[in-house]
Amino acid sequence: MRLHRLELEGFGPFRDRQVVDFDAYENDGIFLITGRTGAGKSSVLDGVCFALYGSAPRYEGTEKRLRSDHCAPDDPTTVSVEFTVGDRRWKVTRSPEYQRRKKRGDGFTTLAPDAHLDEFVDGEWIGRQRGPRNVALELDEIVGLSQQQFLQVILLAQNRFAEFLLAKNDERQRLLRTLFGTKTYEDYQDALEQRRKDGERALSTALASAGVLLDEAERVAGDVWRDEADDGPDAEETTDPVARSARAARAQARLDYRADALLRERDAADAAHRAAETTHAARRELRARHEARARSRRALAELEARNGDIDLARRRRDRAVAAESVRAPIDALDAAVRDAEVAAAVRSDALQRWQALEGQVLDDAGLAATIEQYTGEIAVAERALEDEAAATEFRRRLDTARARIAEVDDLLATLDAGRAELPVRLAQLDAELAAATEAAGAREARAEQRATLADRLAAARLLDRRTSDLRAAEVAHLDAVGRLEAAAAAVRDLLRRRLDGHAGQLAAELTHGTPCAVCGSPEHPAPAVLSAEPVRDEDIAAAEGEQARAAEAERIAGAAAAESRTAVAELRGVVGSETEESLTTELERVDADLRRAAEAVSRRAELSDQRRALVDADAQAAAERDLLAADAAAQRQAAAVAEESLAQARERVEAARGNHDSVAARLEAARARRTAAESLQTASRDHEVCERARIAALGDLAERLRESGFDTADDARDALLPAAERQILDATIADHEVLLRTERDRLRDLELELAGVGDEPVDIEETAAEAARARERWSAAVDAAAAASERRTRLADLRDRAEQTLSDTGELAREQAVIARLANTVAGRAPNTHRMSLESFVLAAELEEIVEAANLRLADMSSGRYALRHSDAVAARGASSGLGLTVLDAHTGQARPAQSLSGGETFLASLALALGLAEVVTARAGGVRLDTLFIDEGFGSLDADTLDLAMRTLDELRQGGRTVGLISHVAAMKEQIPAQLVVEATPEGPSTLRRGVASMA
Repeated sequence: MRLHRLELEGFGPFRDRQVVDFDAYENDGIFLITGRTGAGKSSVLDGVCFALYGSAPRYEGTEKRLRSDHCAPDDPTTVSVEFTVGDRRWKVTRSPEYQRRKKRGDGFTTLAPDAHLDEFVDGEWIGRQRGPRNVALELDEIVGLSQQQFLQVILLAQNRFAEFLLAKNDERQRLLRTLFGTKTYEDYQDALEQRRKDGERALSTALASAGVLLDEAERVAGDVWRDEADDGPDAEETTDPVARSARAARAQARLDYRADALLRERDAADAAHRAAETTHAARRELRARHEARARSRRALAELEARNGDIDLARRRRDRAVAAESVRAPIDALDAAVRDAEVAAAVRSDALQRWQALEGQVLDDAGLAATIEQYTGEIAVAERALEDEAAATEFRRRLDTARARIAEVDDLLATLDAGRAELPVRLAQLDAELAAATEAAGAREARAEQRATLADRLAAARLLDRRTSDLRAAEVAHLDAVGRLEAAAAAVRDLLRRRLDGHAGQLAAELTHGTPCAVCGSPEHPAPAVLSAEPVRDEDIAAAEGEQARAAEAERIAGAAAAESRTAVAELRGVVGSETEESLTTELERVDADLRRAAEAVSRRAELSDQRRALVDADAQAAAERDLLAADAAAQRQAAAVAEESLAQARERVEAARGNHDSVAARLEAARARRTAAESLQTASRDHEVCERARIAALGDLAERLRESGFDTADDARDALLPAAERQILDATIADHEVLLRTERDRLRDLELELAGVGDEPVDIEETAAEAARARERWSAAVDAAAAASERRTRLADLRDRAEQTLSDTGELAREQAVIARLANTVAGRAPNTHRMSLESFVLAAELEEIVEAANLRLADMSSGRYALRHSDAVAARGASSGLGLTVLDAHTGQARPAQSLSGGETFLASLALALGLAEVVTARAGGVRLDTLFIDEGFGSLDADTLDLAMRTLDELRQGGRTVGLISHVAAMKEQIPAQLVVEATPEGPSTLRRGVASMA
């Protein structure tokens, strides 16, 4: 994981937007985050942690304080971090909960925490997630480290630097599991543990199943379960499945013997039952035949009593059959009479209608001639009706053409009047268009003038703030000059005191008569006095360092003052002699001119559209006039044609009307007379046909009556029966004959069978009782044999299943013993004497590599005194073991707990361990690559030599492209690390960030 960029706004001490480009320090490898106490150095790392995890280590439980106290109510608070994991670049942006001013009304509203995650794809940022929860879940997958793990291996924050060194076994295991991806081994352990539990449950279930089966076998066996040995005085109830299985076998043998005996008893009872049933069935059959003979005698007597009625029905049927031969002639005569009567009535009605119209009676030929005459008149009248309809259409066409001609003439007059006004309107529009064009021409000039005025007004407004900044910068510069002069005076004073001290030392060494080493005089009238507070080299070095810092501060303050003066001068050059009020007034005037110019542009476009519309309308009117003129000519021609056709049609209609009021009246009269003649002709012909048919039917009926034997047609009609009734008579006669014959045959057979048997009823009660007693004995025997067989079969099945279960249990127990031993060993339980789980064993190997890598640096930083050691000693009170750390002290040759180290020693050991952890994790392809490391404080606890060793160790981290950021107040680090991120607190309070370079002078 590598960090690229950090943006802070309204966060901690940073009010304005601050940007940290970590890629700018990539070539340096190590950079120092420096600044005065309280400026906000640690807040830079807080921002990184907040962006990735939504909280900061120094603000746990007080996330609402993440917002800068320097923010105005409307200022935003956001933190953004760009980072790379693998080959994918991400950017996460977060905002904490804070209050801002309401957009409407008074008071404040609370903004909820927000977050969004973007990915850089093909040159642009693509949104992936939105919302704190969704972003947190996605970052868990991407980063692969929790916040606590991140603070232990990447961002070593204040007061948390040594947590990994001093962590307990379980805490160190959770971190290493994430870094090295060893959760698979934990899964193996869980899988084996689950197999152990499953095996124990399966074994217990198998034994319980065998016990249940044997319990059921004991219940099924009942009284045969226990034998004489089991009932002895020394017998004890056993729960051993094997012993109980043997007892079940003995019970099975006893139950088999009992079941066989019951089966033999059942067979004997069945034979006796069948014999009793046979005897009873024969007795019942005899009784049934005796009752059947009595019923047959009664039925035959009833059938013979109905013979008289059947003879009457037979004679009636025969007479109806004879009358059937004359049914058709009778029906034909009746139909002919009805048709003749109807035809006569129709002819009478038709004759009355004809006489009402003509008055004379005509024969068939006269009627035919009359029909032909009226048909001709009808054809002439129908053609005249067509002429009447055509005359109406010609009249409509003539009226339509005349109305259209009048309408077109009015439209032409209106178009001509409208086109006459067009030249005047065009002249007015041209004049207005010229005026609008002239007014719109000044728009661009006014726009340029407005832009210039807006820039000058913005500069005038900024000038006041820059002037205040200049005054503050000059005051800060004067203060820096004063501090520099004071520091220089302090250095001079120390040097003077140092020289005085040297003189005092020389004077202390003088003896009377001995020449002075400086002047050579043997006399020493006024020797210098040795100072009580000698000046050390460290004092002079510290004063010179303070002087150098004061000089750098003076240089920075002077540069800031010069920069402010330049900015103020540039702004005054832009503003000139104008004031903010005059520039505002002038800008308002130019805005008014610009609005009028814009209105003129709009008016010009509107007038152009109006003129174009008038020209287009005139062209359209001209084209429309041509069309209307052509339409008027066509309508006049159509009116002339319609008028001529109307006159011709009226002449034909007048000729066809004759002496009738209208052609329709003449047509109606002709059609009525032709219809009456046709009806009379048809009715006369139908009447003649019906009379001839009636006479023929009457003759045919007389001949058929002579052949049938009936005297008159009425006698034949009385004898006729409907077909259904005749069929009923046939069926009744046939059924009676069949029943009589059948019953006589049945009675004869029964009399022969029962010859010698009297008419007294046959008794069956005795045989029925004997059969019932035999059935009861047989049913009881069947039930007893079935129950015994079922018990035998059920017991055998339970024994087989129990023995099979016991057989399977042995193999299962052997397999479970192997699995349980393996699961307990992998989980760190007995027989594992080290109480080290499989995952702990794998991580222990990784920890040994980390310790080995850490010791390469710790040996240098501690001058060979200390070395870390991995400890797999068994922890007290059953705690997890295998991932312990101790410190070997070369001075004593004894291993010490890490908690016994001093503050500086703990820092060195923690630093070495963190660097070793980063190297080993980076070397693992499946783990998390740590390309960025931050260390917050801790160097102040080291002496100069140890600090130099630590710095050389950190300098080696440049290999492999890793970037390390350090936070420290130690002056030596500022001199040794040229790449710096400077955190400065402004006089107003908020802090700023800038990239700085240490002076190497």
